[in-house]
Amino acid sequence: MPDGISPLLNPALSELAGLLLSTESFTELLQGVAELTVRTVDPAATCGITLAQQDRVFTVAAADELANQLDEQQYELGDGPCLQALATGEVVNAPDLGAESRWADYPSTAMSHGILAVHSVPLIVDGKPVGVLNVYARHVNAFRAVDRQSLGLLAGQAAIAVTAALRHYDEVTLSDHLRIALSSRSVIDQAIGIVMAQQRGTAAQAFAALRTISQRRNIKLRIVATELVETISRGEPATEPHPVS
Repeated sequence: MPDGISPLLNPALSELAGLLLSTESFTELLQGVAELTVRTVDPAATCGITLAQQDRVFTVAAADELANQLDEQQYELGDGPCLQALATGEVVNAPDLGAESRWADYPSTAMSHGILAVHSVPLIVDGKPVGVLNVYARHVNAFRAVDRQSLGLLAGQAAIAVTAALRHYDEVTLSDHLRIALSSRSVIDQAIGIVMAQQRGTAAQAFAALRTISQRRNIKLRIVATELVETISRGEPATEPHPVS
């Protein structure tokens, strides 16, 4: 391991290897990667993982709803560090969004959420970028050289995990995995919308409420979301989740 690497990286890489064996689906694997990245790289406020399927990009995993919003806003604008990393297959570092001249309106959009720095690392599978690890920070110049090196190693190992997952999870194709992941993300978004309408809160508060239920009941977030969506579709009242202040 190179000198200067975070002492958290070795256990993080070991945990990443264990995720492949302990998770039950491709989506859960990448969700674990996003959460692990935030825990490992101290300046990271949040993290999202973008994957590409044909001409479509989407966030398959996010450490919280803020990461999902920050990723999605790039897709809507058609520009941003994530999309540049995906198109070029090269790391994109934006240490000070306030000084950025790239990506048109995206820097100001991210700054409106309190994000001042972004680091996007492509996930390379079979020599091609299939996704991006997007890490966001609330401070200018947040990602030091050691942090960027750690993120590069995490992204490299995540790409290896993606490759292994193609064989581990029923040997279906990457396109099949992405279709399933997109379906999972869709039901979570539906559940967030339901909670927002019921409790008149923000998307971040709705996501946090769903995550709290997931942790309390020790079941996956997508299962909580599916139960809520199915309950509403049957016309039954939903007693959870509780408002988040």
